[in-house]
Amino acid sequence: MLYELTAKEIKALIEKKEVSAKEVVESYFQRIEEVENKVEAYLTLCREEAFKKAEEIDEKVKRGENLGELAGVPVAIKDNMCTEGIRTTCASRILEDFIPPYDATVVERLKRADAIIIGKTNMDEFAMGSSTENSAFKKTRNPWDLETVPGGSSGGSAASVSAGEACMALGSDTGGSIRQPASLCGIVGLKPTYGLVSRYGLVAFASSLDQIGPMTKDVSDCALMLNVIAGKDERDMTSVLFDKPDYTSFLGMSIKGVRIGIPKEFYKEGIEEGVKQRIMEALKTLEDLGAKIEEISLSYADYALATYYIIAPAEASSNLARYDGIRYGYLTENYTDLRELYMKTRSEGFGREVKRRIMLGTYVLSSGYYDAYYKKALKVRTLIKKDFDKAFGKVDLIVTPTSPTVAFKIGEKAEDPLKMYLADIFTVPVNIAGVPAISIPCGFSDGLPVGLQIIGKPLDEPNILKVSYAYEQASGYYRLKPNI
Repeated sequence: MLYELTAKEIKALIEKKEVSAKEVVESYFQRIEEVENKVEAYLTLCREEAFKKAEEIDEKVKRGENLGELAGVPVAIKDNMCTEGIRTTCASRILEDFIPPYDATVVERLKRADAIIIGKTNMDEFAMGSSTENSAFKKTRNPWDLETVPGGSSGGSAASVSAGEACMALGSDTGGSIRQPASLCGIVGLKPTYGLVSRYGLVAFASSLDQIGPMTKDVSDCALMLNVIAGKDERDMTSVLFDKPDYTSFLGMSIKGVRIGIPKEFYKEGIEEGVKQRIMEALKTLEDLGAKIEEISLSYADYALATYYIIAPAEASSNLARYDGIRYGYLTENYTDLRELYMKTRSEGFGREVKRRIMLGTYVLSSGYYDAYYKKALKVRTLIKKDFDKAFGKVDLIVTPTSPTVAFKIGEKAEDPLKMYLADIFTVPVNIAGVPAISIPCGFSDGLPVGLQIIGKPLDEPNILKVSYAYEQASGYYRLKPNI
């Protein structure tokens, strides 16, 4: 089946004229028809646009023109990235009918690479959540077990790739929202260095933490997609100017002598025994491949979650102030004055988790509490960043579990926000420090996927991809697919 192939394989077949882009798209939409009613990964499908793009690519092939790096590859886009002429809802009623007049930079770059946008995926509302249960429209299910969550907030993107409904997808990661769902759904997910990928056209949650990244079937496809979306963008002042390498060129290199640090603070109580065993087995594999394993300390890691849940809601409360019912988005029907318009629009348009975080953020930024909470959190953020800098003076990469548990049952943590927040305990420090990290499959516990997180220095995606690829090829877990 064409939908089972990687992006690399699809492009090669199209270039050799062994299959057409139209046939690839047909295969994916057929797969969507088969399983989407079970998985519910998509909010919007772009059937007409996808077939039109496929025809353009097939015409290019006939004329012998050069094809883009992702020619004919069906890609799903998380629904918080602007797509011209295609609605972008952020899984929120407040943006239910919003149709952007422009494309996000990442979408532009995918289109230039001849990728085919197949649909917009479900997510936690405004990317606030770890299970994709906070969507205003539907609950996405994990293809490995339909009674469990796919993770979040990029749960729709992760599930679409895992279930074969997309070849690759874009997610956004504010505190683990690419890596955690990638771990729970048994795929590859990369959170790049902050600023490596443009955020222009990404609907903001917490601007100093948000980062767009690839979610793919294997590491090779991850490197291929990063080649397309990474790079300086003049429209994003936080994007970094750097000499961009060919990320695929690092795949297949030896990892002999690579120093891998194991932070003792990350291997305490709270990790499921099955998850811990798979991580230990993965470390043994890396050691067998020539890597050197040593224990390190990230002494401020214990404060990362508390720091995140002060900074992120504070930035969210500011970013979400724009949804007032006047400029765009949902507008309440009955109101008597401007104050009531604001209150009713936001009360009716936002979901429970978004309201909770707006209230938290407004509180920590308010007079009398700013110094006690927000200012202190920024100081701790600096300490966490210095912690990573110090660790990277001793080792090349850091390895931890991606998630302390495998996928949990739908509804299991929905009524307990603190339990849900703990799902991001291993991923949040990476966003606070602005460093890159990847999650790759490393086995199963109770029949559900376990993810291995590999963290690198700023702009050290090549090293992360090199080690990830070596482990992936040695272990072979990426070849295993859910039976759905």
